Amino acid sequence: MARPFPLRGATGYVLLALWVLLLAASPWLADNYTVRIAITIAMFSAMALSWNFIGGFTGYPSFSTAAFFGLGCYAGALAQRNGVPAVLAWALATLFVCAIAAALGAIILRLRGHYFAIGSITIVELTRLVVSSWGSLTGGGDGLNVPLMQGTPDMVAAQVLYVMLAVMLAAFATTLAVARGRLGFGLQCIHQNEDAADMVGVDTTRFKIAAYTLSALFCGTVGAVYASWVGYIDPTDSFSILLTIKVPVMALLGGPGTVLGPILGASALVLLEEFFWANFLQWNRAILGGIIVFLIFFLPGGLLKLDYRRILRRLGAGGGSRAPAP
Repeated sequence: MARPFPLRGATGYVLLALWVLLLAASPWLADNYTVRIAITIAMFSAMALSWNFIGGFTGYPSFSTAAFFGLGCYAGALAQRNGVPAVLAWALATLFVCAIAAALGAIILRLRGHYFAIGSITIVELTRLVVSSWGSLTGGGDGLNVPLMQGTPDMVAAQVLYVMLAVMLAAFATTLAVARGRLGFGLQCIHQNEDAADMVGVDTTRFKIAAYTLSALFCGTVGAVYASWVGYIDPTDSFSILLTIKVPVMALLGGPGTVLGPILGASALVLLEEFFWANFLQWNRAILGGIIVFLIFFLPGGLLKLDYRRILRRLGAGGGSRAPAP
């Protein structure tokens, strides 16, 4: 019996390395539009990997991504407006978002299932309302200007791309370490049966808080870098509810609870969005939504778990090749 084409394991890591090299080379090979797509892919890959800790490994349907991204935007922006260098501002924003996530996780992770999902959405709305109302600090609904990065547009785009790629690779390395370590084993036990995991000695509360904090870590970093890139933020865009839905869909599309799946799903969804925006402007949302629903319902394991060798063999047979005689 033929073995499935391995997009996991060593082959998957080789393909990931080639993909990262291709994204990194885009400033030298393509125009600014393509570089912007590469930045978007790296950014969403990092956020999908972040979400994977709580949603994929632990199985908790978190919709707090937009809250962590938005808090990272504002924390980084406020630090830079007070004279903190960009890189240090990004680091401080990351620490701030992690601290908020750990504090919120200790409260909200007492909930399970759809109660937890509703609570995580509430966090997004609560943080957005706080930021919108605190006009003396955040600018309120008028938004906030962020000091622009120095350099020509091409130089700035290249710098942002390499920073986003570094964050994505850091998220990937953390995912790999968690998946192979004690934390990953504990999170998978919680995913399978949380009560049984607690009975056999897994500290479920501490493990869940760790997963929830990790789900915020790289989202906060990405948010701070994004604010420096665009130069202006406001509550509506920074805490967009669409963002908090899109990121879990990316992880589910690629393969939840896997190491490479979130990157595959984020890359596929961003490229599909760009294709449909360019060719089906009026129908792109409907077409893309239909494809996503189809893949999630009929491919629950994600793209990573497809048997690609079998698909290629069938396509070859359909192209005229004759099946071997029994």
